[in-house]
Amino acid sequence: MINIKEIVLNFLHYTEGDSLMFTQLSFWVFFGVLLAGYTFVYNRPVIRSAYLLVFSLFFYFKSSGLFFSLLLFSTLVDYSIGLAIAKSGSKINRKLLVALSVLVNLLVLSYFKYAYFIVDLLNNLLGINLTVVNHLALWGNALLNTKFDTTTILLPVGISFYTFQTISYTVDVYRGKVAPVRNIIDFAFYVSFFPQLVAGPIVRAAEFIPQIYRRYELSKNEFGHALFLVLAGLVKKMVISDFLSVNFVDRVFSNPLSHTGFENLLATYGYAMQIYCDFSGYTDIAIGVALLLGFKLPINFNSPYKATSLTDFWHRWQISLSSWLRDYLYIPLGGNRKGRIRTYINLLITMLLGGLWHGAHLKFVVWGGIHGVGLAIEKLLSNLRLVNINSERHSTRLVWGIITFNVVCLSWIFFRANDFNEATDMLSQIFTNFGIKTVPDIALAFSDVFLVLALGFIVHLLPYNAKEYLRGRFIAMPLSLKLFAALLVVVVLIQFQTMELKPFIYFRF
Repeated sequence: MINIKEIVLNFLHYTEGDSLMFTQLSFWVFFGVLLAGYTFVYNRPVIRSAYLLVFSLFFYFKSSGLFFSLLLFSTLVDYSIGLAIAKSGSKINRKLLVALSVLVNLLVLSYFKYAYFIVDLLNNLLGINLTVVNHLALWGNALLNTKFDTTTILLPVGISFYTFQTISYTVDVYRGKVAPVRNIIDFAFYVSFFPQLVAGPIVRAAEFIPQIYRRYELSKNEFGHALFLVLAGLVKKMVISDFLSVNFVDRVFSNPLSHTGFENLLATYGYAMQIYCDFSGYTDIAIGVALLLGFKLPINFNSPYKATSLTDFWHRWQISLSSWLRDYLYIPLGGNRKGRIRTYINLLITMLLGGLWHGAHLKFVVWGGIHGVGLAIEKLLSNLRLVNINSERHSTRLVWGIITFNVVCLSWIFFRANDFNEATDMLSQIFTNFGIKTVPDIALAFSDVFLVLALGFIVHLLPYNAKEYLRGRFIAMPLSLKLFAALLVVVVLIQFQTMELKPFIYFRF
C-alpha cells in the first residue's frame, strides 16, 4: 500500500543528488503544486512575492541542502548594503560600500570555488602544508549535530550565478540605475527566483524588480510561447544533448587516444551541440516557466553557431554573462577608451577571468585565453583594415562563420576535457591520426548519433524567419492541439530518456 505521508516527507527532505531538475517528474509535481496555490495569490503582489519566495527557497534547499544558508547570507548582505548606499551622502562611503559588497561576495565565491587552487598555490610558493577545511560543514555539525564531511568543499549549485546577480544589484544602486529594494521579501524573491536561480540567465535588478509590483498578465499568445519554450527546451536537453553525451561524446572524451582523429573531431562537434542544447535548453525552460508565472526573463542565446566572428558569438552565447562581463569588468577596466594596446589587454583579461569564473583549472584559463586572443586579433584586423570581418557578402560571411565555429570548437575541447593533457591528446589524434580509411565504418556504426547531430545543426542553422514561423504556428494552434503536441513530445522524451540521469552542465558552475 502506498504511504502518501512517507512520500511527502521524503520529498520535503534534502537528499544529495535529488534536486528538482526540469527533466525530472518531481519538478513538474513541485510546479503543479505551486500553480495550484498560485491561483489564489497571483494578482496580489505582496503575497505573491512571499509565496514564490517560499517555493524558490525550497527549490534551492532541494538542490543544495546546507548551502541554502549561503543564499540567505548573500541576500541579507546585499540587501543591507543596497539600502546603506542609498542613504549615504558621501561618495567615498558609497564606493566603500560597493567595494564591501564585491569583496564579501567574491570571498564567499572564492572560498567554495577556488579554495583548493589557492591552498595548492600557497603550499607550492611558500613550502607550507595548508589543508582545506569546510567551515560551513564544521559549523553545521556543531550546531545541528550532523555528520557532514569537513575535509571536502563542495561547490554550491548556482553560486556563480546568484553571486554575479547580487553584485550587479549593488553596483547598479551605486550607479543610480536602480532604486534600492525596500522590502526584504521582494529582494530575496529577486535573488532566489527558482527558474533561473541555479543556471541563469543572470537577471539585472532593473529588468526584474519592476515586474514584482505589476499585476499578473498572461495572454493566450504568451501561454503558447511559454509552452513552446518549455517543450523546445526539454527536446534540446533530453533528445539531443543527453543522447549525444551518453552515446558518443562522453566515450571519446574519456579516452581520446583509443579513438581515431575523425572520432575525436566528431566528438568535439558533438560537444559543441551538446553544451548548446543543454544550456540553452535549460534557459528556454526557465524563461517559459517564469513566463507562466507572469515574469519575463532576458534571452540568453541567439543561434550562436551562426556567428561570423567571436565578437558576434559573444553577442549570441550566454548573453547575460557576456553582457555582465562587459558592463562590470571590461568597461571598468577601460574598455576600448584607453588606446588599442590597452583594448587588447582588457579583452584578454576579461576573457581569462570569464574562464576562471567557470573554475580554477588550467583548461578554463586556456578556454578563456583562446577567446580573449581571438577577440583581440579580430580587433587588430579590423583596426588595420586588413580584412572586413563584418562584410555583408554571403561568401565572406560563410568563410568567417566556418573559421569562427572551428575556433569556438577548439576552445570547447579544453572546456570539456577532464584535464589539459586529455585536451592535447585529442588535438594530437585529430592532426596526426585522423584515420580517413575508417570514416565509412565509424559513420555506419554511429549512424543514429550522427543523425541526431545533423538534425541539431540543421534546426540550429535554420533562418530566423523559418524558426519564427514555426513558433508562430504553434502559438496560433487551438489549445487542444497544443496539449496534443505536448503529449507527443512527452512520448518522444520517454523514448529518448537514458538510464543515467544527466544533470545540466552548468549546474557545476
